[in-house]
This record gives sequence, structure tokens and C-alpha cells, in this order.
Amino acid sequence: MSTKLYDMSLHVLLTDSGDALLWGQQDGRDLSGDKFRRLLFAWHEPSFFGTVLELQQAGELTVTVLPADMVLPFFAEPAFMDTLRWTSGNDAAKVLLEAAPLLYQEAQAGRYVPSYRDFREGTLRWSWDTASEALQAVDWEALNGIGFLGEELSGLRAAFSAAVAAEHFANEAAMADLRREYPALFQGSPAAAGFTEEEWLGTLGWRPDTAPFRPALQLLEPDDERFDWQLRFVLQDKSDGSLLVPVRLSEGGQAAGVWASEWSPFIRERAPGWAARLAAALPHELSDGGELFAEPLSDEAAWRFLTTDSRELLSEGWNVMLPGWWEAASKRKPRLRAQVAAEAGGRTQSLFGLNALVDFDWRVAIGSADLNEAEFAELLSRKQRLIRFRGEWVYLDPALLEQIRRLMESITPDEGLSLQDVLQLHMLTELEKEKSNDRSRASASEEEEENRVHLEVELNSHLLALLRQLGQPSELQALPVPSGLRAELRSYQREGFTWLSFLRKFGLGACLADDMGLGKTVQFITYLLHHQSESETPALLICPTSVLGNWQKELARFAPELKVVLHYGKGRLSGHAFQSMLQDTDVVITSYATALLDQETLQEIRWSSLCLDEAQNIKNAQNKQSAAVRSLDALHRVALTGTPIENRLSELWSIYDFLNPGYLGNQRGFQQRFANPIEKHQDEERTAQLQKLVKPFMLRRKKKDPSIQLDLPDKLEMKVYINLTPEQGALYEQAVQALMEKMQKLEGIERKGAILAALTQLKQLCDHPVLLTKEEGALSAGTLASEEQLDAFITRSAKLERLTAMVGELRDEGDSCLIFTQYVGMGRMLADILSTQRGEPVLYLNGSTPKTERDKMIDTFQSADGPGIFVLSLKAGGVGLNLTAANHVFHFDRWWNPAVENQATDRAYRMGQKRNVQVHKFISLGTLEEKIDEMLESKMSLSENVISSSEGWITELSNDELRDLFALRQSW
Repeated sequence: MSTKLYDMSLHVLLTDSGDALLWGQQDGRDLSGDKFRRLLFAWHEPSFFGTVLELQQAGELTVTVLPADMVLPFFAEPAFMDTLRWTSGNDAAKVLLEAAPLLYQEAQAGRYVPSYRDFREGTLRWSWDTASEALQAVDWEALNGIGFLGEELSGLRAAFSAAVAAEHFANEAAMADLRREYPALFQGSPAAAGFTEEEWLGTLGWRPDTAPFRPALQLLEPDDERFDWQLRFVLQDKSDGSLLVPVRLSEGGQAAGVWASEWSPFIRERAPGWAARLAAALPHELSDGGELFAEPLSDEAAWRFLTTDSRELLSEGWNVMLPGWWEAASKRKPRLRAQVAAEAGGRTQSLFGLNALVDFDWRVAIGSADLNEAEFAELLSRKQRLIRFRGEWVYLDPALLEQIRRLMESITPDEGLSLQDVLQLHMLTELEKEKSNDRSRASASEEEEENRVHLEVELNSHLLALLRQLGQPSELQALPVPSGLRAELRSYQREGFTWLSFLRKFGLGACLADDMGLGKTVQFITYLLHHQSESETPALLICPTSVLGNWQKELARFAPELKVVLHYGKGRLSGHAFQSMLQDTDVVITSYATALLDQETLQEIRWSSLCLDEAQNIKNAQNKQSAAVRSLDALHRVALTGTPIENRLSELWSIYDFLNPGYLGNQRGFQQRFANPIEKHQDEERTAQLQKLVKPFMLRRKKKDPSIQLDLPDKLEMKVYINLTPEQGALYEQAVQALMEKMQKLEGIERKGAILAALTQLKQLCDHPVLLTKEEGALSAGTLASEEQLDAFITRSAKLERLTAMVGELRDEGDSCLIFTQYVGMGRMLADILSTQRGEPVLYLNGSTPKTERDKMIDTFQSADGPGIFVLSLKAGGVGLNLTAANHVFHFDRWWNPAVENQATDRAYRMGQKRNVQVHKFISLGTLEEKIDEMLESKMSLSENVISSSEGWITELSNDELRDLFALRQSW
């Protein structure tokens, strides 16, 4: 049985945007829009079978709108229902049904070109490639007459462009690739109107230009035959680049000259476009006669062409030929150089401090020529930008010349340059030379930098030697160790002492920034012994309150011949009494807080040297304490710190501004020049510049340095002497007074019990007052809501303040530590506070820790990425543990039996330990901790066995002996 076919006629109108307006007829009558849409697109999945297609009213006619991107795919393979037979109702429908398969195949195969017509109007669209073999049979001229396809096939072109975009550029990644490969497609230019389509596609790189030549503009310099600059239009033979054919172009686009006959068709077609484009780009170069470039160029015009016009022409796609010397000359900026006088810094001319003035002469380098000030002035007087000078062409940028003139006016040789300026400029100049070979392309900021003249400095042999020695401390001639030093210096410590003295010789501030434990203290004490014998005034040492006693002890231990005065506390001197005391003093020690309080007193002296221990205490340059320290006068300034930068680069600036005021500029300038680029953008060039400036005045050795490792012993023990805070001191005296009152009344077992109880109280007071006061919730850092509260809690104990600083420093270096204490409350407090302050896990083990948890803690600490801080009860953690992951051991409070402490230390210092172990024993000055330590050291009337056995021997002392042992020494 045969199927009956229903005949339908299809009518099409293509809009300029490529959308197809469709309607149909049956038996001469218009189909309703909905029925037509349902029948035509019954099997068309992309439009969801026609349901998403819009219906529009055109007068009495209802049309279905098929979007541009669906037009070619639909008409290339129309999926008509088998029962319907569609015929072309108009020419446009006929063309689409015949041409769509060909055009869609071209779009899919990638045979398309960007539309030059649309590009000139600022739109990116695609057109079929008329050179394609598959389209040779299409009569495009005949199609142009079909109105329903739009003027000049605009509707069909738009549908083709939409099909290309849908097939090849439907996602952002494909468009990004197109932007990368053909950036000129996205940079519309008015000058593009002067191209033929083939030329334009050639300049894009879309397809090769078939012309046998390429057009170019050539600038000719004056020579023996030609006295002026000349710009000419030439055609360069593609097969022989050395062959240039001059062509005279009129403003109207006529070309004259002599060339190969096969070039003529291309020249006739393209000459009007060349003239139009050149007229748009260089209107000022047209002569009155209408011929381009007939007249010679003035020096001003030649300079403008070299620096500006040629770049614009290159961006427009022109080839530009400039004189061979121009590229090198344009990169060679005039250089201003201060040539330091030959005698500066020699034996006959001493330097002292960065403010010392250095004699110099001006030199200006232009190309390979080196001019003195008078020769440069004569060159400037010519007021030319392009000059043939000493056989070579020189480019004189007026902006750069003006900068040079201002620089020369701002610094006159009669006044001289400061040593600070000389060293800074030389170091940065050397860095620029190192980096100049490395630069591939400049960013906008770098280009701006390129347009600035940098003042360079040419050092003489004396200053070059000084700079080399500053950068290589190990090459300095080692100074003899003072005979009064009671210590054996290691080689790197002797090097540090020599380096400090070398900088003092020139009045240059020095930052000794060795790792904790490498002996900054003994290096500075050696320095003091060497210089104080010849100094008219004492040295002033400013340090945190918590280490005042430590410094006093270390000075007495290593340099007993130095006369040391502690300027601290209620009994400190002022006025005439202070001045008189200094007559017989080598070293004055004071705290940062006291330096602020007694600023006026300390300002009256020009100190032999001014040293800041833990110099990071002045990291905030704005606070009063930092300002007070800076205001003090000294022949030489020294900073000791293991952490020159804790958080921000501004801290480094603060230390350096103390050492060598003004060396790194003012704070705001430093922030803009170094801190912001380095901290926010990790600017490698700025980092290198800052390192170059900082290095000569900082000596930093690390424990991991091979040379240091060889010199260190396996185990380094050091005692850390610490003052009580005023609160601790008051509570300590009260406790001793209460005990002595009880001793008048108690006897026997009660007396012994009271002594042992008081002993525990006093030892706990040395750790932290809250162990005695039992303030509610105070033993947990978690109860301290803010950073200020936490800091206030820490500073109530000088021991705790010192410990947190040292732990912070070693953890920043990647080291790990064990901290031993006798008291459970103190251990828990240490774990809480360090965990809160450091933001990292802290392990805590005491006698009540179950075995399984204890074993887990040890495994965790020993693992490669385990916690770096382990707090332990002395008795629970003192034996049976292997904790070689730690290379620092702290004894927060002292045990009377050295063997017990040594056993605890050996948790880290044992087989398997691959690093050197540093042991820090904290001792509160003026307390029974210090007195017991002295007994252990000297083995006074008490035998080692008695002291080592237990604390019981203390209970056998008489009341006077007890008072002697317990009472707080008044000097503290």
C-alpha cells in the first residue's frame, strides 16, 4: 500500500544577523505558524522538535524564527517527515537547500577566514574562503541578486559566521587560544581600511601574502652625500631582502618608480591603500606638492620618527627600517657617575661613620665616550637630540639630560658625597650590572625605571677594599684575643669579634645576628675588653629586664677586669652622682624600660659603644621606647639579635635605622621601595637589592653552617640568669619573712615541714606567682581572651617571658625542644601558653599520664613531622625516654641533684642524636636558686653527696643559716 505524500512549499527570508524567518503554504494557503513549526521541525532535536523556536507576526503572516547558528546545520541535512514533500517556495529557500550543505561542510572543515568587512566596523565575524576548491562552482554574483539573502549576501554570511563560531569557538578556552594566536584580530584599527583583503590576512598571519615584495619605510641618516635626514617608501624583495626598490607615492595613491613587471598588478592594487594608511599615520610628513616624503626631515622630525612614529607604524603592521646603530644607541642611556677621589678612605684621609664626606668629580658616559663636566655642558649647549659625536651617533633624550642636570645641581663636588651615599649607590649599581644580562622583557614599572637616570659611583681602591672586607668577614685579619678574657673563643667567635671591631674603626653600625647558642654574648664581651681600655667613656648595654642579671653574671665570668654598673631599680643614680660614677666604669647595663624613663640622663653621655641585646625589642619604630634608644649618642652602635625579622620587614628597617640612621631611607620610603613589593608581590629584584644593602652590616651564622657545626661541642650547657619581677620579689620576701617568724615558734617535725613547705613556695614563686596565689582559672592560657591578656600574664614571670622568647626563636629556626619542670601546674601552664602563643600543638607528659598515652606521645614527637615542643615533669620524663628529635633542653626550675638534671638532659643527648644539643638552665638571681647553684659549683663546706641526696639537709640548718639561704639578696 503506497503512502500518500502531502506537498508543502517552504519560504525563507534571511535577516542581516543571519536568522531565518520561515513560513509555509499548502494548496496556496498559508499554514498557521504553530502547525508549520510542528511539521517542519518534527524530527529536529537541536530545537527540541521546534518547541523552543520563537513565532513572530509579520503583518497577517506568522513566521518561525530559526537562530543563525542553526540555519546552515538545518538546511544542510533537513530532517523532513516522510509523509511531507517540501518544495522551495522562493529563491532564498532554493539557494539555502542547495548551498547550505557546501557552506556547512566548509565551516566544519575549518575552511574560513575572518571577515575584513566586519573587522573594519569593529566586529569579529567569519566568511567562507572563496579560494576553496569546493566552492568554485558556486555563482556568487548570481546569488547576490536574490534579495531574500540580504544585501551582498549579508544574511548568508552572518549564518555562515554563526555556524563557524558554534563549531569552533563555543567555549572560552577556544577563544583564549584565538586571542593568543591572532591578537591583531581583537585590536581594531582605522588604518586597517587601507589594506586589500589579501594584505590584511597576510599581516594577521592568517595566510601568506602572495605579493613578491613587502612595503617598508626607511630612514636614511645624513652622510657625506646627503646632509639631511630622509624618509622614503621602499619595496623589499621577499626573495632577496637586500634588494630595496624606492617608490614615490602621491597623496592620491599613484606610485612611480622602476620595478619588475610582475610587481605591477600588486602595486596598482595596493598603492591607494598604502597612501591612505600613511596619510593617517603620518599626516605631518606630506609635502605641499602631494608627494609623500619629498622633503628632507629636520632633526626634530627625525628624532620623533625614531622614538615615536616608528613604533606606531610597527604596531600598524608596517615594516620600518632604521639606521643600524639606532637599536644599540637607544638602549645606551647617558650615565652619570661620581668618580671618588683617589685619596678618599686612604691612610692620609680617615673616614668615620656613614655621614663622612667623600670628595668626587662628575663624569658623564654617552655611548663609548666619557665626558667631564665641562665637555657635557658644551654638548648640552648644542640643544640637539641626535648628534654625531667622536665618530658615532649619539641619542640625547631631553628628559634624561634634564635629570642629569638636576642631579648634578643637587650635589656639588665641593660639598662631597656621604660615605653612606657612596656605598649604597655602588652596591646597587653592581647589582644592576649583574641583572642587566638577565632581563628578557620589562614590565610597565620596569620601563618607568628604565626612563630614570641612576647616579653611579666609581670607587677608588681604598673604598673597594673596604666594601670587599665588609662582605667577607672571614677574610679580615683576625685581632688578638684580649688577655683579660676568661674564655676560649671558637674560630667563628673570634671572627665575629674582629668584624665588630672592623666596623667600629669606620664608625659603621653592626648587627650580630648569629643563631641562639652561638655565643653572641661572649663575642660582644671580647669586643668590650678590646676597646674599653682605650675609651674615655663607658659602653652602654640595653637589654630586656629578664636578662639583666644574665649579662652581669656573664661579664663577671668572662671579663672580671671590666668595671660593670647595673643602672636599674629604685636605687639607681642620676645627675652629678651618675656622672661621677661613670668616671670609674667600663660598662653600664640597663633595661629598655629604664632607658625610656632615664632618657635625659643617658642622653648626656656620648657612650663608647651602645649595644642593644635582643634588638628586636625596638622593632616598632614608632613607640616611645624605640625613639628613646635612637636618641642616645655613641661612637659605635651594635645590635645583637637572633631574629632580625620576626614578622615584617619594617622590623629590619627599625634595627638598621638605629645602627646607621638614614641608611635604608625613611620608613615610608622603605615601605614603598622594599617592604610592599617583597611582602605583597615577592619581588625578586627588590629582595636582591635589599640583601645587597643589608649584608655588609649584618653577620649571621647558623648552627647548620658546616663550619659552625665542626666547631661546636656535642653538648653545650649554659646558665640563663633571670631577675624576678617586682611582683615575684615582693611575694618572695613576704614568704621568707613568714617562714622566719614561724622558725621562732616551731621545733622538730613541724619545723622541718614548715621549711620544706616554704622551700616549695619559694621555688614556685621563681616560676610564676600564680603557682602560689592559686588565682582561679589562671593556670590555663585558654582563659586569657586576648593577646594583651596573654602578654600581661607572661610578663608577670621573668622566667616565662624569657622562655617564650627563646622557644619562639628556636622554633622559627626549625629546632625542637624539651622543657622540664618539677611542678604539674607549671607544666600544664607552659603547654597551654606555648600552644596558644605559637599556634602549634605542644605535648605534655607528667606522672599521671597513662602508659599507652605516654608511648603515643613519644612516637608522635619522634616522628618526622611531629610537634616541636615537649613539656615534661622532671621525675616522670627524666628517665627511660628516647627523645632525640629535640636538640634543645630547658630546665625551667632547678633540682638539687645534678644527676637528676643530667638524666633528664640525656633524654635528648643520647645514641641516635645527630645534632648538637644545647642545654639551658634557668636560675632566678638573688634567690635560693642562685645560692644553691653557687654551692653546687664551688662545693663549699657541703659535700657533693649531701647536696645530691635530697633537700633534707636544708631542714637541718640553723635559723641564721636559713635566713642566709632563703633571703632575697638586696642587690636584686
